[in-house]
Amino acid sequence: MTEKIHRARGEEPARGTGPVRAPVVRSDEPGSFARGVLAGRHPALVRQVGDAFPYGRRQHEALDTLLAEIADDVVGPLTPADDDHEQWAAWGQEYIGGSWYEAPFLWAENYFYRRLLGAVGYFGTGPWRGVDPFAPFKRAELRGEAVEGELRALDALAGAPAGRRGAALLHASLWGNRADLGFRISAGGPAKSGVAVPALVADDSATLWQLLPAGSPATVAVVADNAGRELIPDLVLVDHLLGHGHAERVVLYVKPSPYFVSDAMTADVVDCLRRLVEAPGEAGRTGERLWTAMAAGAVEVRTHPFFCAPLPYEEMPDDLRKEFEGAALTILKGDLNYRRLVGDRRWGATDSFAGLTAHFPGAVAALRTLKSDVVVGLEPGVLDTLERSGAAWRTSGTHALIQARR
Repeated sequence: MTEKIHRARGEEPARGTGPVRAPVVRSDEPGSFARGVLAGRHPALVRQVGDAFPYGRRQHEALDTLLAEIADDVVGPLTPADDDHEQWAAWGQEYIGGSWYEAPFLWAENYFYRRLLGAVGYFGTGPWRGVDPFAPFKRAELRGEAVEGELRALDALAGAPAGRRGAALLHASLWGNRADLGFRISAGGPAKSGVAVPALVADDSATLWQLLPAGSPATVAVVADNAGRELIPDLVLVDHLLGHGHAERVVLYVKPSPYFVSDAMTADVVDCLRRLVEAPGEAGRTGERLWTAMAAGAVEVRTHPFFCAPLPYEEMPDDLRKEFEGAALTILKGDLNYRRLVGDRRWGATDSFAGLTAHFPGAVAALRTLKSDVVVGLEPGVLDTLERSGAAWRTSGTHALIQARR
């Protein structure tokens, strides 16, 4: 079969002489999760953002234009005045002017958020430049009662043995991913079933800890996902890795601009650290340790334009690849990072996680609650139980995984 035919089917030849890749995930199937995101979640978010700020007529007109494009199913271009116009024109040369639903889901989601930021003037030269349109949602969550309770719960772990504390904090970081604000805009409840379904569908936590033996002078990379209720347990886990000798240095990667509603930027790291420092008890002590660690260089916050690009990690630029090569382990948080790691394609759920992440430079681990269709590396028996349950286990956020590859 020729390469041209493969691409017409949404397939691509693998690099080298390997087998044809699975088809990319698109949104053109009625009733699919991906279509629901583009048709339901995105318009709802445009309206919420428009109501969250006292934007002027120009912003509201641009938001209305974006809503009309979604309703008419026509992907509009950036303007030539946008600094990244040429880059997005190259990434979207096959999709701009066409249907949102026929473009790859990963590209369409990324491009929607770029268009939304453009509509509110985030990248412009006016007074709304650099104003995070999602900040009210993130800050409201950070000051909510749920975070207060989670901070108090750290007191009970303060005196726990290191192994039990580490396991608890790893799971807190994992399940904190359910706090994804963008996901919660359109998420429904899980299906009911009489079949016992494992909440953790894959668990390589033993491998993760083996890669980080206590006392090693390791650098650990953590690629963050959500701010607020997820980022706080991520930071507490970072404190544990440093305090118990699993890492000598942690590099925390965040997004360079607002993204997918609740994704973390440097400003969100600062907000979470302040929230910790202001808290009583163990949470406050953790915040103080992290604040000191950042000043000493033991914790470093970094970002890169690639984190807001519509590309899989297999296509990361060389400078970022070299950074990950220097880490003893890279921990990727969340659903989007997982899709970018293995490729946002219709892989079989039992396809090899190690095989599909072999391109990544160095050891890698994924901590993710399931909120989209893509999943790999499951045991056949686990998959059979999940499929028989009748639950929307791939997309409901009720299931999670810890996967690691040496």
